[in-house]
Amino acid sequence: MALNFFENLSSDFLKLLENGDEHNVIIEVGESSIMQPFKVHSTVLCYRCPYLYDEFKKSTISNDDDIKIIQKPQISAKIFDIIIKYIYGATVNLENVETSIIFDLLMTADEFQLVELTARLQTFLIENQSSWLESNFSNIYSSSFQTHSKALQDYCNDIIAKHPNFIFESNDFNTLPETALVSIIQRDDLQLEESKIWDYVIQWGISQNNTLPSNVNDWIEKDFQILKSTIQQCLPHIRYFQISKESIMENVFPYRQILDENLWADVLKHFMSLSRNSITSTILPPREISTNQFPNSEYTFQITSSIITKEQATEIASWIDKREIAYDVNNNPYEFNLILRGSRDGFETTVFWEFCDQKTNVVIVAKVKDSDETIGGYNPIGWDSNLDSLNSQYSETNDSFIFSLKNRNIKNSILSRVKVPSKAIYNYNRLSYAACFGNDLFMNGNQSFSITFVDGYEKLIRKQAGSFSIDDYEVFQIKRKYI
Repeated sequence: MALNFFENLSSDFLKLLENGDEHNVIIEVGESSIMQPFKVHSTVLCYRCPYLYDEFKKSTISNDDDIKIIQKPQISAKIFDIIIKYIYGATVNLENVETSIIFDLLMTADEFQLVELTARLQTFLIENQSSWLESNFSNIYSSSFQTHSKALQDYCNDIIAKHPNFIFESNDFNTLPETALVSIIQRDDLQLEESKIWDYVIQWGISQNNTLPSNVNDWIEKDFQILKSTIQQCLPHIRYFQISKESIMENVFPYRQILDENLWADVLKHFMSLSRNSITSTILPPREISTNQFPNSEYTFQITSSIITKEQATEIASWIDKREIAYDVNNNPYEFNLILRGSRDGFETTVFWEFCDQKTNVVIVAKVKDSDETIGGYNPIGWDSNLDSLNSQYSETNDSFIFSLKNRNIKNSILSRVKVPSKAIYNYNRLSYAACFGNDLFMNGNQSFSITFVDGYEKLIRKQAGSFSIDDYEVFQIKRKYI
């Protein structure tokens, strides 16, 4: 029977790291003007992080004591501090670490070839931060294929298979890595018509080559060869024999030169209803299209609100995902679940804290009294009354914003994103205040809100600062309906 004492071993190695006794390597991280040094030991790196050990052996920089120096300016000190403590002590404390930092940690762990840590971080994000992953989907998806994040790749592909518009109609579609595009179009359960898959592949291929003429009728043989070379890994996964005759002639025919001559001949035979025995090309099976899962099939976005319309909720959803082109009203990817209404539940700040304390992904809207004006804000991390009691009133986020919505009398919406993340959210759990977006927008109680001055956010969302009365206000907790 083995007696294990791993906890003490971990503690002792962390003390070795902290003290820097007999170190023979210095790793400098962060921006060149303020690089932070970490004193480490090559022997530990040799067995715990061979990647950094190789960097140590290749390093040609030494200080006056002949101690080798490794420089990693692209890695922040905050990230590296977590990494090096994992290398020495086999522990990672993610408590109170912002999700974006955890994702950056995953990317660094992959770069350092820390397989165990990379796997565990992926699992942590998928199981605990799925909402954040969905909100940053395009970046997560692309990044997962630029690293060895197989679990994240599979997680994202499962979402895309059911809801392909999530990526195929995103602003970032044309920047997808080729491996990502191939991995999704080869799936049997991709819920997308085959002719559309063909169109998207052609679109992606053309976007990779800005020298191609915009009109395919102006293309010469060299242009078709460029496109064929670009999408050659995608072409075998198109189900050509599942495309309708009309789409073959309208969508595929103009680009027939990129197909193998025998394949194109077989496609024509198929649609001339000639004997299947005369077709020698591989016929892939139809995709397993589910009517219940097909995007936008008989779906109409609805919201329970007496303040904002479906169109305004969709505009807010587009701001949350930082889209340049707004979602269509029936393609709103979020469910808006009403958790508080002032006229129904009460306007006291104590009511707000009762219903909304520690709720994440919260949208607040308020109807300004005696006007058509609607103001509000989005808080992805929520308010936490416990932080007020600990004198840690501010919470930091890069993704909150406040707004004023357009309506028949107000021509344009005003969007004010956070500019000072450390002043984004204020957790002031007192009788007089609630729903504080720093000093830029907060609830006073007594059926009123206030804007003190421009502080943590970009600009005022009203013509002037001050307190104002409201007719009603509502709080929604949102979640993506894709999962």
